Amino acid sequence: MRVQELLREQEGVEVPYSTLTYWVRQAQLREPLPQRAGHYEFAPGEEMQQDTSPHRLEVGGSAVLAQCAALVLGFSHYAFMQYYPRFTRFEAQVFLDAGFGFFGGTARRCTIDNTSVLVAAGSGPEALIAAPMVHFGERFGVRFVPHAIGHADRKAQVERLFHYVEHNFLPGRTFADWQDLNAQARDWCEQVANQRIKRSLGTSPRAAFAQERPLLQHLPAHCPPVCVIVPRVVDTEGYVHLETNRYSVPDRLLGKAVEVHQYFAEVVVCCAGKVVARHPRAIGQRDRRLTAEGHHRPLGTRARHREPPPQQQALLLDALPPLKQYVDALITHTPGRGAARLKRLLHLKRSYPAEPFLAAVSQALAYGLYDIGRLEALILKQVRGEFFRLDDEKGD
Repeated sequence: MRVQELLREQEGVEVPYSTLTYWVRQAQLREPLPQRAGHYEFAPGEEMQQDTSPHRLEVGGSAVLAQCAALVLGFSHYAFMQYYPRFTRFEAQVFLDAGFGFFGGTARRCTIDNTSVLVAAGSGPEALIAAPMVHFGERFGVRFVPHAIGHADRKAQVERLFHYVEHNFLPGRTFADWQDLNAQARDWCEQVANQRIKRSLGTSPRAAFAQERPLLQHLPAHCPPVCVIVPRVVDTEGYVHLETNRYSVPDRLLGKAVEVHQYFAEVVVCCAGKVVARHPRAIGQRDRRLTAEGHHRPLGTRARHREPPPQQQALLLDALPPLKQYVDALITHTPGRGAARLKRLLHLKRSYPAEPFLAAVSQALAYGLYDIGRLEALILKQVRGEFFRLDDEKGD
């Protein structure tokens, strides 16, 4: 309309509005020229496509921003996805390991975007992949190749999957926790996304996957779980710190250097090559304190031995009732386990005859006498004249 006014004022020409809009369309002034679209074809087992997308959803009644990671086979469009609170290099390896296991094999090339999670430097096909991801890919025979910047359509199959997830999987669903979320995501991939007929394929991804599966590279005979090992020192409260959370270890390791093995669902603490603690990993949580039963004693208390002292076991072996009762009473009236007094009592039992010893024990039990020195005096009174026999007449 402004152009029409300017033509009237400056040129004295009256041009109909419809004519002006026709001229604009003909000159392509409002919309850019359409670009010819390309088409990518992949042979079975040639390529996989991996990417992530942030999705807002509720987990355990709380609104969270979760990272949806997806992996799609180029030939069959067979898809796998999982959710994570964040997507670091550790989560990337966990996801790819799960995705390769879901496919039962791998394609030779995996097209990715230019994220710093996998790329160390540069961009596009000439980018330098991070060394840990290179080693991870070599284990499965996979080469990671970023697409050129501005060419996101190079991995259009995984991009379409995100749109389908947002409009089919997420609406109307609730999730109790991250494990429940990923279990539902895996089931949705198997029962919905991979069963739907696609026009580009003329069949379902599951049917096309049956052709591609034999041509995938075999998985290694042994695939160790993805693990990150970090050194830690046990703090004065008996915990090790990992990802803002704290995990308990036994009290005897206070101040000791330990190794914390971080798996996706578990945290294992090792000291001197031995496992000393196991905890479920606090996924998507901050400032949690996880304490295992038996790791920490109440403050201000000393450790008590559950097993009776060996002296007590030796005393009670084939012991008569008076001695059993005296041992129980002696332990009750002695601080701790009474190991020192029991040791002296055992020495008396082995040193003196059984009859005077038991008689003295019965007398001490009757009077509540638990002093081992005075008990020995009672024993000496019992054996006087019998244990030490002296002649009545010195001249004989």
